Amino acid sequence: MAKLKTTFYCQNCGAQHSKWQGQCNSCKEWNTLAEEVLEKAEKTTWKSPASAAVKKVAKPLRISEIEVSKEERLNTNNAELDRVLGGGIVPGSLTLLGGEPGIGKSTLLLQISLNLKFKTLYVSGEESQQQIKMRAQRINPDSNNCYILTETKTQNIFSQIEKLEPEIVIIDSIQTLHSDYIESGPGSISQIRECTAELIKYAKETATPVILIGHITKEGSIAGPKVLEHMVDTVLQFEGDRNHVYRILRAHKNRFGSTNELGIYEMLGNGLREVSNPSEILISKNEEDLSGTAIAATLEGMRPLMIEIQALVSSAVYGTPQRSATGYNAKRLNMLLAVLEKRAGFRLGAKDVFLNITGGISVDDPALDLAVVAAILSSNEDIAVPKDICFAAEVGLAGEVRPVTRIEQRIQEAEKLGFSSILVSAQSKIPKNNFVIKIQKVAKVEDVVSYLFG
Repeated sequence: MAKLKTTFYCQNCGAQHSKWQGQCNSCKEWNTLAEEVLEKAEKTTWKSPASAAVKKVAKPLRISEIEVSKEERLNTNNAELDRVLGGGIVPGSLTLLGGEPGIGKSTLLLQISLNLKFKTLYVSGEESQQQIKMRAQRINPDSNNCYILTETKTQNIFSQIEKLEPEIVIIDSIQTLHSDYIESGPGSISQIRECTAELIKYAKETATPVILIGHITKEGSIAGPKVLEHMVDTVLQFEGDRNHVYRILRAHKNRFGSTNELGIYEMLGNGLREVSNPSEILISKNEEDLSGTAIAATLEGMRPLMIEIQALVSSAVYGTPQRSATGYNAKRLNMLLAVLEKRAGFRLGAKDVFLNITGGISVDDPALDLAVVAAILSSNEDIAVPKDICFAAEVGLAGEVRPVTRIEQRIQEAEKLGFSSILVSAQSKIPKNNFVIKIQKVAKVEDVVSYLFG
């Protein structure tokens, strides 16, 4: 009998070791090494019906000789997901969707599978068919193209796939699957890698797209080996705070499109609603003039957004003033406060400063700088910034107002939402379009102060 090959894997980072030791050499975590069987002596992989045909041997070609045909994509009937994927699902692709527990990953993919017009197989290793049926009745009770399979063994899943021949397969989740060819338990490093490899082989040979749901660790990264993210074609992250109803879908890796796109959803009782105009949820509808708020024109990928910045400046009760930022880089906030202290003459060193981006989202666009400065000064002076004014510019260390990219799109979005004026850098190159909105150019922070509060 052939001897089984075993090795030691770190359950935190996936690093391989030849023998057990207390600390992982890669991530330096303690007591994370576990022994796993690499594979049994005999192994047969999944074979498609056409696998009996003789395979052509690949030959090197000049890059000029390679013919490129436009890839056909499958429409998911979900505009936000299609935007993030780059126009739809590519046949034969493998997509990995990660996110916090309870954030709505299963709901999103079940909703998509219920709304598709072609045959879909939803494989669940976490819920029973009755549980999925109860959730499906809230989302779309009239679907006839979605098939539910509760199974965790990959060999049984592939036997059902051969009988059903679906046009798309959804796996919920990859950490629950296990293969007979690996001795270790479900969720282990070797099982995740082996099951993913079998699904990749199936997807590429049959041109059937496969979507995987992946669990994440307490640090926020997808559980399992890092090679899992390298193996798949697309890695999506479903983000949001469970205390808020809004969810954000981002692409961290996409071999068939851009990773700059963003999808926004609202969690409702009957599923996830696509938010086509995100600015409606990121700007409050308060009719009163309140100090400490300013509107910024930002970009998430190709999508312009208008978001509200809230600031609160108060006298420090304790000796050390507090600096707190929610949804914004705290180090950048400290930098802007230093600029206001040095260049504009505002004494904020002995005051508490709190900053918040409404809607529960995080933004790192430098174009928010001018709106942050305006919100801080508005709260400090207790004078409200007019509601019909927005901002789109970066602030430098010398107190100069610097231009930002794609300013035309930001101006168009502000004009579309009814703003009367927008403050931009004096160095911004604005095309000669007939904008209705007033474009106010400023060169320094002092110009902004005199324009708003002078």
